[in-house]
Amino acid sequence: MNDFSFIANAHPSYIDSMYQQYLQDPDQVEETWRAFFRGFDYAGTATNGHAEGATAASSEALDKEFKVLALIKAFRNRGHLLSTTNPIRKRRDRQPNLNLEDFGLSEEDRQLSFEAGREVGIGKATLQQIIDHMRKVYCGNIGIEYHHIQDREKRRWIRTKMEGLEPDTSYGFGNDQKRRILEKLNGAVVFEKFLHTKYIGQKRFSLEGGENTIVALDGLINKGAELGVQEVLIGMAHRGRLNVLANIMGKTYAQIFNEFEGTAVPDLSFGDGDVKYHLGFSSQVETPSGKNVHLKLVPNPSHLESVDPVVEGFARAKADILYNSDYDQILPILIHGDAALAGQGVTYETVQMSKLAGYYTGGTIHFVINNQIGFTTDFDDARSSTYSTGVANVVQAPVFHVNGDDPEAVLFATEFAIEYRQKFNNDVFIDMVCYRKHGHNEGDDPKFTQPEMYDIINNHPDPREVYNRRLVERGDVDKELAEEMEDSFWKLLQERLDEVRENPLPYEYQEPEQAWRELKKTTTPEDYRESPDTGIDREAVDKLIKHLTSFPDGFTPLSKVKRLMKGKNKLLEENKLDWAMGELLAYGSILMEGKDVRMSGQDVRRGTFSHRHAVAYDAKTYEPINRLDGIQEGQGKFRIFNSLLSEFAVLGFEYGYSLASPDNLVLWEAQFGDFYNGAQTIVDQYISAAESKWRRMSGLVMLLPHGYEGQGPEHSSARLERFLQACAEFNMTVANVTKPANFFHLLRRQLARPFRKPLVVMSPKSLLRHPECVSDISEFESGNSFQELIDDPFIGPRSGKKVKRLLLCSGKIYYDLMQKQREDDRKDVAIVRLEQLYPLPDQQLQAIFDRYPNAEPYWVQEEPSNMGAWQYIHSIFLAKEVVVNTELKHIARKASASTATGFKEVHDQQQQRIVNLAFGEE
Repeated sequence: MNDFSFIANAHPSYIDSMYQQYLQDPDQVEETWRAFFRGFDYAGTATNGHAEGATAASSEALDKEFKVLALIKAFRNRGHLLSTTNPIRKRRDRQPNLNLEDFGLSEEDRQLSFEAGREVGIGKATLQQIIDHMRKVYCGNIGIEYHHIQDREKRRWIRTKMEGLEPDTSYGFGNDQKRRILEKLNGAVVFEKFLHTKYIGQKRFSLEGGENTIVALDGLINKGAELGVQEVLIGMAHRGRLNVLANIMGKTYAQIFNEFEGTAVPDLSFGDGDVKYHLGFSSQVETPSGKNVHLKLVPNPSHLESVDPVVEGFARAKADILYNSDYDQILPILIHGDAALAGQGVTYETVQMSKLAGYYTGGTIHFVINNQIGFTTDFDDARSSTYSTGVANVVQAPVFHVNGDDPEAVLFATEFAIEYRQKFNNDVFIDMVCYRKHGHNEGDDPKFTQPEMYDIINNHPDPREVYNRRLVERGDVDKELAEEMEDSFWKLLQERLDEVRENPLPYEYQEPEQAWRELKKTTTPEDYRESPDTGIDREAVDKLIKHLTSFPDGFTPLSKVKRLMKGKNKLLEENKLDWAMGELLAYGSILMEGKDVRMSGQDVRRGTFSHRHAVAYDAKTYEPINRLDGIQEGQGKFRIFNSLLSEFAVLGFEYGYSLASPDNLVLWEAQFGDFYNGAQTIVDQYISAAESKWRRMSGLVMLLPHGYEGQGPEHSSARLERFLQACAEFNMTVANVTKPANFFHLLRRQLARPFRKPLVVMSPKSLLRHPECVSDISEFESGNSFQELIDDPFIGPRSGKKVKRLLLCSGKIYYDLMQKQREDDRKDVAIVRLEQLYPLPDQQLQAIFDRYPNAEPYWVQEEPSNMGAWQYIHSIFLAKEVVVNTELKHIARKASASTATGFKEVHDQQQQRIVNLAFGEE
C-alpha cells in the first residue's frame, strides 16, 4: 500500500504547482509525488478515453483528491473518538472534526469517485465508500490511537493490519475460536454467579461487567505462546483477581471456596497471611497449540498500581537468569483499573522506565479494566486526560480502546497487541471499556453516588448473554454453536455448584524457585546469635585489590580518579582499605563465587559522594569500563545502573528483581537516605511485610546514606526510627555500620545464611573518607565474620570495672565520641557500637553490661530524641529483654518536628553539646 498521507499536509496551491511541473517533466518531481500523480493521471485517462485526459485533470479535482486524503488521515488519527467502545452509555462528544465540511467537501461529493481509495486498499471508490470503510475500521467496537507513534514502520504495520481487518465477519475468527471465547465467558460468568449466590455480601471485588478480561488473558497467553513466550508474569489489583486465579491460573474452586468458608486456616507459624484477593499463585498451562507456559500472578497489597514495578523487576530478573536476556520469552502483563491508571503516579514512573537499559523488559501489555468509575468517583473527577491511558503517549505506545461487551473485538485487540509487542518490543495498552456490576465491593450500594448509571447497568445483560445473542443473530452455524454452549453452560453451572474437589494444574519448579525452596522457611533467635564466617582467603583478597587498583592497558583514567587511586594505594602501603574498597571487595568476592550482583539507584555508578566509581571513563575516548568485569573466568555478572529520578518504581523494581533468585545480591541505593520515603509504600507493603503476608522471602539490600553533618533536614536522616518500628518476627535486618570490613561481611552475609532477609543499611557519607574509618586487610580474610556489636577497642580486657560511664551508640557519632575520648584520655569511659540494631544482639549486649558492672549506661545518638534508635532501644530495656542494674539514659538532640536544623553553625553547636553531655560535661 502506497503511503500518500504526507500529501494531506500540503497546501493546494503547492500541490497544483507540483502537478504542473510533473506534467512538464515527471523526472523533476520526487518519486512519491510521481507515484501519486501517475494514479491520478490513470483515473483521468480511464475517464476521458484518451491520453490527453491526464492534462485535462483540473486543479479543482486534484484539490478534492487531497481533501479526501486529508479526511482519510484524520480518520486514522482521530477516528477512535467516534468508536463505539462504551457498552452502557453514549460516549461524550470529543469533537473529532470528521465531518465533510471540516475538509471542504460537500454532500454532493459523496457519490464522486476518488483515486484516494487506493490509499486505504479498496481501489478507486466513491467518497461514501471510503468513509464507510474508514468508519468500519476506526469507529467500530475498536478504536485505536497510534498516530502519536513517531516510528513510520510501526505506524504502517498497525495501519496495514487495521485497514485489512473485517470486523463485520467476526474479525476472521472461526468456530473453534468462537467456541473457546464462549467457554471462557461461561467460566467467568459461572464463577461470579456461584460466589454471588453462595457468599452474599462477602467482599470478592467481582469481575462482573468485565468478564471479557478472561477472554483477553486467555488470548494473550495462547497467542504469546505461538510467538515464543515461555513465561507470563501478571500484576493486578483486587478487581477480578479471584476470577483470574480460577479461570486463568487454575487455582481450584475448592481452594477458593475454602478461603471464603474460612475453614482452611493456614499454618501461621510462617506469617499472618493476607486476604484472598491479594494472594499470588503460580501454575503451568498447555495452550491449544500444545505449548506449555509458566504463569505467575504476583501477590499485591491494596495500594493500587504498586505491584507494577515489582512485576517488571521480576520479569527482568527472570529474563536475565533463565532466558539469557531474550525478552521475547517472558511477558509482563499489568492489569489496571481506569481510575488507578490515571491517578497513581507509579504508573507513570513504571512506563517511563520501560525503555531504559537497566529496566527494560521487552515491552509490557497493559490491560485496563475500564469500569468508568473509581470507587465512587466519576471519570470526570478522576482525570484530566481524554482517556485513562494518557500515559501511553510517554513511550509512544499504541492504545486499543475496545468495547467490553464484544469478546471478538477484545480478542482481536489482544492478539494484535501481543503481535506488536513481540515484533517491536514496546509497551501496548488495551483499554477495555466495560462497567462494574456492583459497588466498589459487594456490600456497597453504588446508587448512592451513580443512580442513573446503575439503573442502566441493572438492566444490562452480562457479556455472555450479549455474545450468545450475537451468535444467534449471525446465522445457522453460529446459532447451533450458541445453543450447544447454552446447554453446556447450565450443566457446568450445576456441576460447579455441586463440586467438592478438583485437581490443580501441574507446576514444575524452575531452578531459581528450587533454590528458594531449599532455604529455611522459619528462623529462630539462635539463627541470629552469631554470623557465619564470611571472610575470603588472602589470595582472593590480593587478587581483587590488584584488579580494583589497576586499569586495562590503553585505558586513561580521569585525573580525579587517578588521585583517588593514589590515595587508596597509600592506604594499601599501611595494609588498610577504605569504605569504597571494602564495598567493591564484597561485590568482587561474590562475583568470584559465580553469583551475580545488581545495583541501581540515582548516580550509583559513581556514587552520590564520588566514592564508588564502579564504572570509570577513559579521559581520551570517554568510553566506560566496569571495574568489576574481567576478574576471572566464569565469574558472575556485575550489573550496575544509574536509575531514572524515581524512588517508588525503582525500589519496587529492585524488590521484584530480588524475588527471582536467592543466589543474587540485589541492592538499591538512595541518593540521600531520606529520599527513600518517596517509596514508603514499597517498604511498608512489600519489604517489611511480604514474608508474613505472602511467604515471599527477599534478600534485597537498601543503602540509605544517613548521618548528621550540617546538610539540613532533607539530607541528614534516613528515618532509622521508621524501619525499627516496622521490625518484628525477624522480618529484616537494620544496620548502622562503622567499619569497611564490617560492611564487607554484612553484604556477604546476605548470601551466606540459609535464609534471606531484606537488609537496611544506614550507610555513611563523611565516613567514606574519614581517616579513621578504615580496616586492616587481615579483617577481610577467612575466619572473620560480621560483628553485630563492637566493644571499645581502647579499654583493656581487665579494665572493665574501672569504667564509670558506658556510651552505647550506632553509626557516625562513634567517631565524634572516640575523638573526644582520645583527646581527653578518658579511660573511664567506654564506647560500644551497635552495628546491627535489629535483630538486636541481646546476648552480646548483655555481656557488655556484665563487663562494665560499675558503669552508668547512656544511649547516645545524633538524631532528635523522638527519632533515631532511642525509643526502640528504650522499649527493649523496659521490657527487660536486656537486663541492666540501673536506668538507661539517653543523650540526643531535643525532640523535633524536623529531622535536622538547616543552619550549619547551629548544627555544630548541637553536635558538640551531644559529645560534651556524653562525657558528663554540661
